[in-house]
Amino acid sequence: MFKRLNQVAKIFVHKKQDLIQLDVSSIPLHVAIIMDGNGRWAKNRGLPRIAGHKEGMNAVKKVTRAASEIGIKVLTLYAFSTENWKRPQEEIQFLMKLPSDFFDTFVPELVEKNIRVMSIGEIDPLPLHTKEALTRACEQTKQNTGMVLNFALNYGSQDEICKAVQQIAQDVEQKKLHPKDISRDTIEDYLMTHHLPDVDLLIRTSGEKRISNFLLWQIAYSELIFSEILWPDVSEEIFMAMILEYQNRHRRFGGL
Repeated sequence: MFKRLNQVAKIFVHKKQDLIQLDVSSIPLHVAIIMDGNGRWAKNRGLPRIAGHKEGMNAVKKVTRAASEIGIKVLTLYAFSTENWKRPQEEIQFLMKLPSDFFDTFVPELVEKNIRVMSIGEIDPLPLHTKEALTRACEQTKQNTGMVLNFALNYGSQDEICKAVQQIAQDVEQKKLHPKDISRDTIEDYLMTHHLPDVDLLIRTSGEKRISNFLLWQIAYSELIFSEILWPDVSEEIFMAMILEYQNRHRRFGGL
């Protein structure tokens, strides 16, 4: 389903006066991003935290366009974690309204660019208007065959793995599965990302250097980039520079 391009062609992207040169044959299939720093971006400007989240949505649009343009197949964005419910209620309410505003303005462009919206996470506990906005975007883009824009909403990797183990145990109990047949591939089939390739590149913005319960299984051999840049300040050019950094690494997958 998800194949890498074999061309030796290059993609050239202007970054101020420099020229970023990307190798089409080495574009990551799946990029995941922990979009961190919205609150600090707002605080630095004397604005309420919600202003940072709103500006962060503009960064989502920029990075989505850039990722699709260079041939990334899946872009997974950590939009709201299972731990984010601990935040102030006013901030949570604003975050839950963002999908409606975001999709209302961006879905027509996603359809034009052949980008499909998908999601992972426990959607049922979300407010009705949030679920409806997400469901509507998924439905409106379900025929698209280009890049998958995958939102992790009310997602926590430990919960995901626990639920996968519970389902495997249930299937063993019901004789649908034998314990000795359980392999890495079996476990992957029970994860929320079973339909997606493993993550090639994980990016976290804002300078924090932790994974925060995000795709723990799927990033086993991902390249990691921790950037000091706050998420709302991420532009197309900055994202391209991160992809270039990925391309300049030598992935060994445990070998030499």
